[in-house]
Amino acid sequence: MALVRLFQNFSLNRVVNDVRIVQTCSISVENLAKVMNKPKPGTGKAYRRIVHYPEQYTVVPLQVTNLAGRDPDTGRLIAKGIGGGIKHKFHWIKWVRDGPSEGPPQIEKVIDVIDDGCRTSKVALVAVGNELKYILATENMKAGDLIKSSRFIPRIPVRANEGDAYPLGALQLGTQIHCLEKFPGQPCHLIHAAGTYGTILRKFGDLVVVQLPSKQEFAFKQTCMATVGRVSNIYHNKTPIGSAQKNRELGNRPRSGLWQRKDGRHGRKIRKLPPMRVISPPSKPDLEPIKFTASV
Repeated sequence: MALVRLFQNFSLNRVVNDVRIVQTCSISVENLAKVMNKPKPGTGKAYRRIVHYPEQYTVVPLQVTNLAGRDPDTGRLIAKGIGGGIKHKFHWIKWVRDGPSEGPPQIEKVIDVIDDGCRTSKVALVAVGNELKYILATENMKAGDLIKSSRFIPRIPVRANEGDAYPLGALQLGTQIHCLEKFPGQPCHLIHAAGTYGTILRKFGDLVVVQLPSKQEFAFKQTCMATVGRVSNIYHNKTPIGSAQKNRELGNRPRSGLWQRKDGRHGRKIRKLPPMRVISPPSKPDLEPIKFTASV
């Protein structure tokens, strides 16, 4: 009876008028999936920076937004190893090295070779006609150099210099190349990292076999464009970072707390002892069958 009397005195108006009661709105399935489904790194999406590209190509350094390893939509931390870093402006590389398909090659002049904080190699400002563009600088490229670009494949392979762009079919065997097209007419997708290069090994039919920096061999169409030479900044992977502060400037988040002594993560393996085994007696040798013969 006391419990019934308590519920009779209970008024719903007090709860409605209470300021602590917050009105809730319905959540759509799309918003719920965005919050609950956390994306995983390694899907080809970069969580380091967003480059704000204009509609047309320009050599003006582009503005960037550093993400620090977070998803740009939800703000959740996705890539744990990214964070901090100096904010650099982005130099837009023109990945298509085009030239005439007949006649003499196109002459281009290197205006300047500069460092780019958003990539490992250096970039070169190149002038051709009334156009300025950025390309990846080669190992020995310097201001004032003249480089050539052509899509013509002659009967005899050309003797290309460093920085020249020719189809694979126009280059000699053993030539070091970078900025290689996967398919003719596409941007140069392959061999961009500092100090890397591919090697032309052999030709058969209309295909050219190239050994990539991973030592894997692939056959490309002979009309695929490639730039001669090795990518600049060849000591990039040999140069030590030097200090924790420099590592933070590069945009790497510290990993303190991950290392544990002798747990097998970074040291020797500590495995459990195998379970006890009962030593069984040796098996008895098989008895040789006895053969009986009888003359009938």
